Amino acid sequence: MTHPSPELADAMHLLAAEADRTRTGGGRLVLLRGATGTGRTTVLEAAAAHAAALGLRTLRARCSPADTAISFATVLQLLGPVPEFADLAVDGDERATAAGLWRVLRSYAEDSPLLVAVDDVHLADAPSHRWLVESARHIDRLPILLLVSERSQYDLAPPAPGFAHSLPPALVRTHTLAPLTPEAAAGRVREAFPGADRAWVDACVSAAAGSPLLLRALLDDLDDTRHPQVPTATAALYPGAYPAAVQWWLDSAGPATTEVARALAVLEEDTAGGLPEQDITPLLAELADADPTRVAGWLTAMTNLGLLTPGPDGRPHYPHPLLRDAILSGVPGADRRAAHRAIAEALLHQDAPAEAVARQLLSTGPVEAPWAPPLLQDAATLALYEGRQEDAVAYLRRALEEPLPDERRQRLLTELGSLEYAAPRSTAAIPRLAEAVRLPAAPQDRVRAAVALGTALTGRGRTRKAVEVLRWVDGELDGHPDLVRTLHTASVLFSDQDQEIRQELYQRLSENADRSPELVGTAGQALLVRHAAGAGLTSARDAMRQLRTLLAEPSDPLTEPFLVGTAATVAQWADELDEADRLVDRGLAGQRPDLLHPMHQALINNRTDIAAARADYAHLADASEAVAPTNVHAHTLIALVETGRTAQAERLVAGIDLGEAPDSWELNRFLYARGVVRAAAGDPAAALHDFLECGRRQSAREVVSPVVTPWRTAAAECRLALGRPLEAIALAEEELRLARVWGTPRTVGRALRVLGAATVGRRGLELAEQAVALLRDAPDAGAEPTEALIALGRRLTAAGEAARARDCLREAAGHAERLGAVRLVELAERTLRKGGARSPRRRTGAASLTGSERRIAELAAEGRTNGEIAALLHLARRTVETHLTHTYKKLGIRRRTDLRPALEQGA
Repeated sequence: MTHPSPELADAMHLLAAEADRTRTGGGRLVLLRGATGTGRTTVLEAAAAHAAALGLRTLRARCSPADTAISFATVLQLLGPVPEFADLAVDGDERATAAGLWRVLRSYAEDSPLLVAVDDVHLADAPSHRWLVESARHIDRLPILLLVSERSQYDLAPPAPGFAHSLPPALVRTHTLAPLTPEAAAGRVREAFPGADRAWVDACVSAAAGSPLLLRALLDDLDDTRHPQVPTATAALYPGAYPAAVQWWLDSAGPATTEVARALAVLEEDTAGGLPEQDITPLLAELADADPTRVAGWLTAMTNLGLLTPGPDGRPHYPHPLLRDAILSGVPGADRRAAHRAIAEALLHQDAPAEAVARQLLSTGPVEAPWAPPLLQDAATLALYEGRQEDAVAYLRRALEEPLPDERRQRLLTELGSLEYAAPRSTAAIPRLAEAVRLPAAPQDRVRAAVALGTALTGRGRTRKAVEVLRWVDGELDGHPDLVRTLHTASVLFSDQDQEIRQELYQRLSENADRSPELVGTAGQALLVRHAAGAGLTSARDAMRQLRTLLAEPSDPLTEPFLVGTAATVAQWADELDEADRLVDRGLAGQRPDLLHPMHQALINNRTDIAAARADYAHLADASEAVAPTNVHAHTLIALVETGRTAQAERLVAGIDLGEAPDSWELNRFLYARGVVRAAAGDPAAALHDFLECGRRQSAREVVSPVVTPWRTAAAECRLALGRPLEAIALAEEELRLARVWGTPRTVGRALRVLGAATVGRRGLELAEQAVALLRDAPDAGAEPTEALIALGRRLTAAGEAARARDCLREAAGHAERLGAVRLVELAERTLRKGGARSPRRRTGAASLTGSERRIAELAAEGRTNGEIAALLHLARRTVETHLTHTYKKLGIRRRTDLRPALEQGA
């Protein structure tokens, strides 16, 4: 059995005491007040049962709005069931009738102590109400306990005077019922569902909102097996006692209060925190055409009752979505949309933030107002700035529902399609962008749409179709040579994803550059420089000189991203990593998140390539699983191998299907990386297959330089492992020839190292020494100096120069440890042990810092930001971050504030 809550128990104790007093002849009026659903009727019923147990005779009446037109209807309920008074006539003079009824009541009380219980007296007909008030004046000397319940809830309509308004206070005992406390409500839930968990109980308590009525109805509807979670929509409870109870609560409050309650529910509906920051009272008052002062009072009163609760923003909210949905149930969709529109317009008039208005427009349908589309676009822009892409997409989709001129619709479609393309498994992006390309618009807007559509098509493996789209738009741009250049440049860039058309487009670009350089532009010329670098036809010095000249020339906004991104790629190949970092930052800063562009992903790939060149493994070994191979996955595989996580790399390889992968440069990169994984796992034959296949594909694309993918040296090492040194030498010599064309220490040193490993005798040792001499002091050479030192150590050991070998190998181990290159650390130590030397002691602490790391750490310890350090030392911000990452690892710290103590400890 459910025990009464402390609130109801207090009322029952009071009534029990008053019933005892009545038996001794002292009458009293007890006024039981409370909001709708707080249990007035429950207390009245309990009092009647207690009075009967004490021997009191009970006359009871329950008032109803239907009885208000009948004079003395409530009194007839009280007296009608008494047989001796059944023929009493109630008509004519009210005064005379009231006097007769009083005599009847008095004579009845003379026979036995009496309980007169009237529920909902505020609904009594006027004559009965007056009679009851007048009777209360005279019962203090009679054995009559007059128990009256009255609704006392703050509504929008000002209340009529209460029942005891004109009575002397000494005649009245008043008790106001409080809402359920959370503890009492939770107790009732646990009684009904003993096995319910804490979250489920708490949800029930929130949905009941302190009302015994709502809690009882909710528990009647719920089944903890059928409802493992408390629903947020009343449809899950259909037909449901709970929504019926909420509707009864609204009916009791009256139409004005119902309007405000529903306006608040609509205001909260699907807003996800989009309410304006200012007080919402004036808005609710405007929506419900109510007095703002009364609205403010209602919000306060409902918060005190628990029907509303203060949210994180300080404003009152419904405590559970189920309650809000129940308040809105029965409101037609058209009315909801109209309410949302009214809210949007009211917010607009109050100068609310654009997003607060836009969130309401999401639920209105077209409003056909000129202010709506630009406002939705402003909201989308803000959402994008804050990284909420899904919200931005929702606003732009809604904007497209409004009547729009073609040019505006075209721009919206381009922006929306660009954003939708980034969503997983999106199918809407390409159709939207295709529509944008077809619509009439300014030439620049058509080019932007075409480039965005081409990017999306290329990303889906439809490169040929992308190029066809750009050619079609190109044919309609007579008189706009700058825009034609943009389309030609984009086409060439797209062709990197398709071997069949790549050669054709680069050849055409080269011919145009020879005949009319102005038709190619700076971005096209940069692509030709990059092509020459990949084809082994130019040196790093010449390539960077040409690109710096191009970067210094004026460029239009549409082609500049192509120029900057291409220059960043070549700068990374040339080991100009700080300059490459700056170019990537510049390029990304110029990218619009709502405009799909091929250089955005290219710049992201550049950033990954730069981290790989620096052997910054911490920034690489975090790629998510995917079904298609990407450049990021390739670098992740190599980083996993170098950090000693070959098994994890093998699992990543197993999860990527190459069967459906498009024939692109990213597939070639992945094949190379898979070869690295297989070689590390002890399968040189399988690794060799991957390296040679990568080389075959790269050569077919006229990409032969080792600066792009050093597949020849990797394959040479596999052939050495398989006992085929002559084939290894042939591969290494060819790579050395191509590396010397490019001329960077990294590429030349790598080729010298592998050729030295494959060459026997003194010549092999000399080649290894040349590799170390070239790489040891080379800036930004990544892990190549370590590899070269290990190779030299092996050659020296074989030549019997043990002391020099130990020095090389210990230097290699220290360098590898600073990089976090676990594989190379273990290789250096293993080689040392084979030569009879002890493994080097791992170098950590302040003494292990390089000069650059020490300088950067000192500045950071002084409180300088990464940006300030980069400016002071003329470095890229990424370089500073990488050095600090290595420094933290060596010092065994995690926070910047720990730098100073760690540095001083090692001083």
